[in-house]
Amino acid sequence: MIKALTQYLDDLAALDVGDVSFTESLANHSSWQIGGVADLFVEPATVAQVATVVTYTQQFSIPLVVIGQGTNLLFADAGLRGVVMKIGAKMASVEISGNNIQASAGIWVPQLAQLAQRAGLAGLEHCIGIPGTIGGLVLMNGGSQRKGIGENIVTVTVVTTAGEVQRLSCKECHFGYRRSALQGSGAVIVGVELSCPNGEKRQIRREMITDLKTRRGKFPRKLPNCGSVFLSTAAMHASVGPPGKIIEEAGMKGLRIGAAEVSTMHANFIVNLGGAKALDVLQIIRQVRQEIHNRIQFELDCEVRYVGVTGDIVPAHIAADGLRSEELLPPHS
Repeated sequence: MIKALTQYLDDLAALDVGDVSFTESLANHSSWQIGGVADLFVEPATVAQVATVVTYTQQFSIPLVVIGQGTNLLFADAGLRGVVMKIGAKMASVEISGNNIQASAGIWVPQLAQLAQRAGLAGLEHCIGIPGTIGGLVLMNGGSQRKGIGENIVTVTVVTTAGEVQRLSCKECHFGYRRSALQGSGAVIVGVELSCPNGEKRQIRREMITDLKTRRGKFPRKLPNCGSVFLSTAAMHASVGPPGKIIEEAGMKGLRIGAAEVSTMHANFIVNLGGAKALDVLQIIRQVRQEIHNRIQFELDCEVRYVGVTGDIVPAHIAADGLRSEELLPPHS
């Protein structure tokens, strides 16, 4: 007789997988503060525990979503019927030797950038204001000022879908602008090796302070958000400018649906005014994309990812295109 999902989850929770919680609110693990509950929430402290979760969920075809700080994710209002595994503070060790940095995937990016600065290592200045984990940053080849963390990657350590620990070279990760071959692979990033050139500590610190001051004056900080929503492509940037400028010129700053709003500070941010739903955010994304396409024939694709009820992860504009799907978009409660 086939077990029910709840029994599988009970059995998984009984294994050595780290801290576990049933019916965890994903809004508590999202910088947007949006999302329903996960059937099982797991926070491992070791690579072996990560491997146990991966192999178990693979063996019994249980949906598994891996998160860091939840800064680039929009969780479904109906939550997740499966397992959410957080690689966070319990896996956040860092070792620096010469120009080499070995970091566990759960280290907070600003903290890693500060540690590099104190060691006199340059190259991570652009990361100082990015509020996520290094694992999530590597997955998306994230960064700012059109830079990406892939520029400093030597190797990435992952747990494969077979539960095996592998070390991949930078070349094998195929880093591109806000993308990598790790996306959609099912592999879980557990460690990163970086190489950074020597720099002058005071100069690195000055650059970081300047970056943070710019962010404080330009980006919304007091309301929950995920950072930049839409991607900036080189062709679009050269032709009509970055997404924030384009959206602002279209008169869409302050556009509000439900409790979500296009920020009045920066139009490439969508903020949660209090109690916003994923549906609200997706409706704004769809409306902005339609307006921009009608005005200048450019497609604004999303940097942020939508996590569906069954664990499917897609760019948020793809989810917005499927607004009529009841599975993707449950009605407001």
